[in-house]
Amino acid sequence: MPPENAVSATHSTPDPKRWKALTFIAIAQLMVVLDATIVNIALPTAQSDLGISDGNRQWVITAYALAFGGLLLFGGRVADLWGRQRAFVIGLIGFALASALGGAAQNEAMMFASRGLQGVFGALLAPAALSLLTVLFTDVKERAKAFGVYGAIAGAGAAVGLLLGGALTDYLNWRWTFFVNIPFAAVAAVGAILVIREPEEARNRSTLDIPGVLLASLGLVALVYGFSRAEQKDWTESVVVIMFIAAVVLLGAFAVVESRVKSPLMPLRVITDRNRGGSYASLGVAIIAMFGLFLFLTYYFQIVRGYSPVKTGLAFLPMVAGMITGSTQIGTRLVTRVAPRNLMVPGFLVGAVGMLMLTQLSVDSSYVALILPAQVLLGLGMGTAFMPAMSVATERVRPTDAGVASAMVNVSQQVGGAIGTALLNTIAAGATTSYFTSHAGSLTGQELQFESMVHGYTVAIWWGFGALLLSAALAYFLITSKGSHVGQSLADGEDGDLEKGAAVPAFAH
Repeated sequence: MPPENAVSATHSTPDPKRWKALTFIAIAQLMVVLDATIVNIALPTAQSDLGISDGNRQWVITAYALAFGGLLLFGGRVADLWGRQRAFVIGLIGFALASALGGAAQNEAMMFASRGLQGVFGALLAPAALSLLTVLFTDVKERAKAFGVYGAIAGAGAAVGLLLGGALTDYLNWRWTFFVNIPFAAVAAVGAILVIREPEEARNRSTLDIPGVLLASLGLVALVYGFSRAEQKDWTESVVVIMFIAAVVLLGAFAVVESRVKSPLMPLRVITDRNRGGSYASLGVAIIAMFGLFLFLTYYFQIVRGYSPVKTGLAFLPMVAGMITGSTQIGTRLVTRVAPRNLMVPGFLVGAVGMLMLTQLSVDSSYVALILPAQVLLGLGMGTAFMPAMSVATERVRPTDAGVASAMVNVSQQVGGAIGTALLNTIAAGATTSYFTSHAGSLTGQELQFESMVHGYTVAIWWGFGALLLSAALAYFLITSKGSHVGQSLADGEDGDLEKGAAVPAFAH
């Protein structure tokens, strides 16, 4: 057990290259987030070129989602065990090679294999990136700035992906939506090798929990696949029901195993902490709303309004600007002065107001008068809320658990995205059909089709509005952290998550 003064000395001189490290971590995170939406834009063209059937088209998305979502906890713990810098670099190289395979795909088998491999390496890369921020930035003000950048990328990257995907598809071809990852990964990997050095005391020297890996991975795969299939088929279809039952059984067994093994894959203290659990929950629920909204606005712009892919991407830029401003200006500047809850709750509520405005969407809505201000409010709100939420989700965690705690942030987003896409799309489809049937006599042709579609979108957006209200409620009732002011109790050894004598981050002093 190291003496207290040794612990302080360890953290008294932060890594002088930490800000350069942030640059390369941000590049890697941007690549992963961009990939989530950039492929959607290219999918119709790729499907045509490769002869992928409509029935198999979903696997371009699902293969990635299953591998990424199913292996996140494993990837997070591997980062703790191997070292986050090593996991980060391996994840980048693997992601780049998988992207090259996708860009060079000659048939659907190569495409599906590349997407699965992207998911595997993404599950190693994403938690390694976030956990590196956790262990490199321990001063409270520097941590706020670093997480502000990370939160802005996490929130805005999906919309930027729509713009970049549209530009590459329109002016080059769909293969460049894969090849574009290679320079991102190369720059980030070289930079990581040269400048990133994680603290040695943050390494986890325990053995890998194989039963936990199998149960968690299979449980998350069953859960994500259940939601993905429900979107394509029906919520009562036998395979969907079996997947949900399997997910409950496997994840329940995982929780039991983790409470009993000596070196668990996911120490239950990581998720049972009230503040971290509250952050995971509020983030996951908010992502349900955001993923659904991205889907519906993309359909609205391209199908109803006839926008090109590039124009669709440009139409999302006000939300991007709002997210960057909310995260790097509002969140970063205030998180060291007010409790995280006092940023998260107003942030989710401001986002909810933007969502409420979009429930008034119509076939001929004014972009400037309705859609633009609604997007700005959504961006500002989500950017302001996501930044402290991600910070709280990884604060006060043992340095040796930073990888798996970071993985849980990605798990909550991945599961929330799967739920949002499946649930809200189902709600929208049902409302569209109902409207079409009831108005078949008064409207005809394309007018009936578009009015029905927009009605379906607005009904689903109402549910997204409710999801953001729920996120605000979860943050209000569960988040009790005082942010930088919690430090004194940590220094005094009162926090149950940090063992006496363990390395205490500098922001806790």
